[in-house]
Amino acid sequence: MSSSARSSSDRPTGACDAIVVGAGQSGLAAAHALRRAGLAPVVLEAGPEPVGSWPRYYDSLTLFSPARYSSLPGLPFPGDPDRYPHRDEVADYLRRYATRLDAEIRTDQRVHAVDGVPGSYVVRTGDHTLTTPLLIAATGGFGNPHRPALPGLDAFTGQVLHVSDYRAPQPFAGRHVVIVGGGNSAAQIGVELARHARVTLATRAPVKYAPQIVLGRDMHWWSTTLGVDHLPVGPYLRAAPSVPVVDDGTHRAAIDSGEPARMPLFTDLDGTDVTWPDGRTEQVDTIMLATGYRPDLPYLADLGALDEHGRPLQVRGLSTSHPGLGFVGLEWQRSLASATLRGVGRDAAYVVTRLLRNRGALPAPRCCERQPAGTA
Repeated sequence: MSSSARSSSDRPTGACDAIVVGAGQSGLAAAHALRRAGLAPVVLEAGPEPVGSWPRYYDSLTLFSPARYSSLPGLPFPGDPDRYPHRDEVADYLRRYATRLDAEIRTDQRVHAVDGVPGSYVVRTGDHTLTTPLLIAATGGFGNPHRPALPGLDAFTGQVLHVSDYRAPQPFAGRHVVIVGGGNSAAQIGVELARHARVTLATRAPVKYAPQIVLGRDMHWWSTTLGVDHLPVGPYLRAAPSVPVVDDGTHRAAIDSGEPARMPLFTDLDGTDVTWPDGRTEQVDTIMLATGYRPDLPYLADLGALDEHGRPLQVRGLSTSHPGLGFVGLEWQRSLASATLRGVGRDAAYVVTRLLRNRGALPAPRCCERQPAGTA
């Protein structure tokens, strides 16, 4: 990678080989793969800096993968490779990665719509219209939290929020909080909150756990050594109701001791009352949804590249409806590590290689020229 990057203040015109939407971990990995292939991508980022959603995650978030397994291609994560980096360290790492990436990154450029035809996609932001033969959507899912229909949720008069809104436990002190979900975020936030509030995890099934350390080695050492990270993901894994909570021993011990408590999913909500399957009713102040995310791709809706649920029509990151369109950062895209720091680099390299291999079937591209918004 180069020692410098082109920022949003540098606005050259001319040919645009590819556009990447999103400058978080997935978008930066995609830009790196495109540069390795000899292309000059333009990366469009809605936010003020190329760090993705990391600064907006909850304050105490710490990776459950060691630093040595939490890098993007071309730049190892700094410091002790066996430590578990904090949220802010990841954001700093992405900033440093972006400055060393020889690609044009334009910040404060939210993509509102994409249209055109394969070979000449038209990408529209609030300020500009760009065209490109190759488009990679890498906007993750943090902007599209999943809020499922739950029994009585519409009738609940207390506070309802998603874990994407959670930052720290202090505002919930003394409250009764029901967290819906049994994955990593639910367990981590639940254990933290239980030191300040009364917390209940409401799950459809008992919480499952995966030990963080196995025979003295972090689980990521085993998954990497045995090649589990690279195994293709089949429909049976994509359909799994939840993934295990990665546990160093503290989460399971806390939940087993009732701090937080765990209950089967409630059968009804009414006012501020929750009704549990055993018929008991109690008052609740906050319902917190730890129910995951969905791909954040509204700008592709008019292109016809999404299904009726807003999910991309794709296989292994390659659009099945639009040649020249790819995705990076989708959960279960190619393996269980897709959408993670350690996995997006492999997926990006695969998608770029396949897009370029298929490029010969596309119509001749037009130059990607900067035009005023509203013009073609």
